[in-house]
Amino acid sequence: MTVKRPTPSQLREVAADLGMTFTDEDIQSYLGLMEGSIAAYDAIEAMPDYLPEVKYPRTPGYRPEGEENKLNAWYVKTTIQGADSGPLSGKTVALKDNVCLAGVPMMNGASTLEGYTPDVDATIVTRILDAGGTIVGKAHCEYFCLSGGSHTNATGPVHNPHKMGYSAGGSSSGSGALVGSGEVDMAIGGDQGGSIRIPAAFSGCYGMKPTHGLVPYTGVMPIEITIDHTGPMTGNVADNALMLEVLAGEDGLDPRQYAPQTATYTEALGVGVSGMKIGVVSEGFGLENSEADVDASVKKAADTLRGLGATVEDVSVPMHAAGAAIWTPIALEGLTELMMKGNGLGTNWRGLYVTSLLDAHSAWWHRADELSESLKISMLIGHYFTKHYRGHYYAKSQNLSRKLRAAYDDALSRYDLLLMPTLPVKATPLPPADAPLELYIQRAFEMIPNTAPMDATGHPAMSVPCGMEDGLPIGMMLIGKHFDELTIYRAAHAFEQAGDWKSM
Repeated sequence: MTVKRPTPSQLREVAADLGMTFTDEDIQSYLGLMEGSIAAYDAIEAMPDYLPEVKYPRTPGYRPEGEENKLNAWYVKTTIQGADSGPLSGKTVALKDNVCLAGVPMMNGASTLEGYTPDVDATIVTRILDAGGTIVGKAHCEYFCLSGGSHTNATGPVHNPHKMGYSAGGSSSGSGALVGSGEVDMAIGGDQGGSIRIPAAFSGCYGMKPTHGLVPYTGVMPIEITIDHTGPMTGNVADNALMLEVLAGEDGLDPRQYAPQTATYTEALGVGVSGMKIGVVSEGFGLENSEADVDASVKKAADTLRGLGATVEDVSVPMHAAGAAIWTPIALEGLTELMMKGNGLGTNWRGLYVTSLLDAHSAWWHRADELSESLKISMLIGHYFTKHYRGHYYAKSQNLSRKLRAAYDDALSRYDLLLMPTLPVKATPLPPADAPLELYIQRAFEMIPNTAPMDATGHPAMSVPCGMEDGLPIGMMLIGKHFDELTIYRAAHAFEQAGDWKSM
């Protein structure tokens, strides 16, 4: 097998892309000189790829319709039975549709990827199955995961499990809806700006964004390596802690993992919060779009934790107010370069490259008009600033993210946990099909001020349902020290046992 050699006109075009000008004689010389290097590509083409083994049998499944998928939360239903026994035995699990599941279709919410079927299992898939879990399908997510609302999937919006016509939250919209409705025990979510915690808060379930690098991202379609997180969404705290025990730990294939510290998270169950110190971050309340009942419900939840024996005090972290701004260049310039220009995988990191995904995703270049409006505006901003400002603001924001991390760490040196509303608002109505662009974009990004900063700093953060108003859930966010998910679970479980959140 040989790869195609460049024609003289192709080489001239490549040179022009790089700002180079060659004569016809130069072109012929370079074509000859390139032959030795291109021969190496021939050798690579002749070799089989080096991919992990797919261990468990499965079928491609089917796309459910009508009453079987009334929330539009499912992309594919299938049944993949894991090991005969294990900690997840008897548990049903849905995967966010950015997770590779070999032999089962994946579209990551995007029309440009529809028709792709992965040839590998993500590391977390293998871990779930090895632990005895049963994977029952792929949950819809937002168009390449670029929305905190649930209205951007190419197949139509995902509905809130508590109120049809309202957002389920994004981008792990289907995962939140399926867990919140009780259709599955557990789901995998992904979080780059809040995409586990937003649907957990809107849909009424428990969503943990672990410390950056605790759970391997291998085989999950990336957005930006420094903010990529994947983790559990469940109907109760015990299942969440159990699932994280299964998912966490190094796999040797993910550059996001740098000596992750794991724990037996279920040991936190039933311990209580006596003696714990919790700081209620004042900057997380009273935002421009904060709803009074959300702030009040979260403060009432803090009082409940105080009544359970924790010391609960107000604390100021002034830099939190700038957290979403610091996150913005990292997310927008980073996703434009890695997920889009880099065809989903980019370069300059070691680990597992899913080459079939890279090839399939590259179709977007010829179908860019189909991209969601939330992705388009993100790419327009990202490309503008990399083109005209050389990546300066991406680099500066990465520097500032270390200062932001230090600000939270300073508060966490005095408190075991920080507490604030997960989101400033409850679930909003889904935009109508003919919604103006302004409303479409507003509904995609209006809820992220409290969630996005923890993606930039990598702190673990969990959304815990703490109340319900107008038939819609409210989420409280607990933030811990790096790799201290155990303490978050300790407080979350104590709060959960204090009463039914729907009637708090």
